Amino acid sequence: MNAAARPRQTPAVRTAIISDVFADLARIYQPDVNLCLIRRAPEPAIGRFVGELLKRGDAIESSQALSFEHFDFSSLLPGYRELEGHDSWWRDIARLTAAFCDLFETGSVGLRLRTLNQAMCPRFHVDFVPCRLVCTYGGLGTEWLADDEVDRSKLGLAGSKGLPDEDSGLILGDVRTMPAHAVALMKGATWEGRDYPGAVHRSPRPTPEQPRRLLLTLDLLQ
Repeated sequence: MNAAARPRQTPAVRTAIISDVFADLARIYQPDVNLCLIRRAPEPAIGRFVGELLKRGDAIESSQALSFEHFDFSSLLPGYRELEGHDSWWRDIARLTAAFCDLFETGSVGLRLRTLNQAMCPRFHVDFVPCRLVCTYGGLGTEWLADDEVDRSKLGLAGSKGLPDEDSGLILGDVRTMPAHAVALMKGATWEGRDYPGAVHRSPRPTPEQPRRLLLTLDLLQ
C-alpha cells in the first residue's frame, strides 16, 4: 500500500486505535483511523540503557535518511555502546524501522533521534507529512487529542488568536499521553497526497520527576 495513493472520501470523525497487538499498526490504512497506538512493555535492558543515557544529561540530535537494507543500526549513538542495553535498544529500532518500511512498501526512511528537556512543539498541531511513527523510549510521551474532542478551527496561532491551547477552546476533552515505549503511527496533513485532518498532538512539558525524554521518529521520504 502507499500513503500517497488515490484520494478517498475522509470520514467526518476519525478514530484512534489503541491496542497491545503490534500488527494493528496496519489499521492506519482504514479511512476512519488517523492514529494507531500500540502499547508495549519496555524490555528491562532497554529501560536501563535509556535511563542511564538520560541521567547523563547529554544533548543528542541525530537525523538521517537511510536505506533499511544497507544501514547498520548498531552504529546509532556510538558514544553509548558501553552502556548495558545498547544492543537491545538499537535492535528494537531496527525492528520498528523494518515494520515501517514493510507497512508503507518503501526501503528508505528518515530516522531522527533526540533528547529533549523542553517541549519541542508545545502547541497542538498536525504534522505536515503523510504519516509519522513516534516512540518515546524514556520520559514523558507525546500528548494527543481524540478527534471528537478537538476544535480544529482553533489550531495554529490564527485560530487560537494567540491564546494557549488550554484557553483557546481547542481542547474539548481529555489530553491523552502516549506511554513510554509505546509505538504510534499518526496520519499527517499530506496523507494520500492531499489536505487531510491528521492526528492532533503536541510535545509534553517536562516535569521535575521526568525532566528529559528520548524520542524516535520515522518519516516517509518524499
